[in-house]
Amino acid sequence: MRKIIALISVVLMAASLQTQVGRKVWNFDTDKTGSIARGFTNEVGNWKVVVDTTTSSKPIVLAQLAKSSQPTFNVALVSEPRYKHLDVSVRMKAIAGRIDRGGGLVWRAKDAKNYYVVRYNPLEDNYRVYKVENGERTQLQSANFKASEAWHTIRLSMTADRIECYFDGAKYLDVKDSAFREAGKIGLWTKSDAQTHFDDLIAMEKEK
Repeated sequence: MRKIIALISVVLMAASLQTQVGRKVWNFDTDKTGSIARGFTNEVGNWKVVVDTTTSSKPIVLAQLAKSSQPTFNVALVSEPRYKHLDVSVRMKAIAGRIDRGGGLVWRAKDAKNYYVVRYNPLEDNYRVYKVENGERTQLQSANFKASEAWHTIRLSMTADRIECYFDGAKYLDVKDSAFREAGKIGLWTKSDAQTHFDDLIAMEKEK
C-alpha cells in the first residue's frame, strides 16, 4: 500500500511539474528596494522596487516613479526569456498622475520603441491595446468601463496574430495584428506622469 501511495504521489508531482513548464513568475519579494528588479532593464522612466503593504503578496512591488512629460512612454523590459505565443498577466495599482494614470503590459518587444502594449487608464475609464512602432503609437482596439484605483489584474493572450486582453478576468479586447511576428521581450508600461505599482507578473509560452 505504501508503495502504491508513493507511486501515486510521484505521478501527481510529475503532472504538476509538467503544467508549470515554461511558466515564470516575478513577485519582486526577494529584490532589493531602491533599485530596478533583477532581470529587468530600466528603458525609460524611473523604475524601482518599493514596499507596498496593500498588495496581496506582501510587501514588495515594482513601481514606476517618474513624472515624465506628456508624450513619454515609460518602459521596463524583462531581459529573458522572450516569448512569441504567450499568456501573460500582472497585478497593477494606479498611484498618481494628473496627465495620465494607470499602465499595463508590453510584449513582443524588440526594444523600448517597438512593441505591443495593453493598458488601463482610470482617468479616461478605458482599456486599450496598441502597437508602438519606432516610438509612434497606433490604437488597435478600445473598451470603455470604469474601475476603482485599487489593485486590478491585466492579462493578455496572443497566438499567431490574435490578441485577446482581459481585465479582472473578463475579456474586453479581441483583435488581430501582425506588426510584430517574432518572439520578443515582455515588460511593464506607463505614460507620462503616471506613477503605478506592479506585482505578480506571470508569463507562459503557449503552443501555437
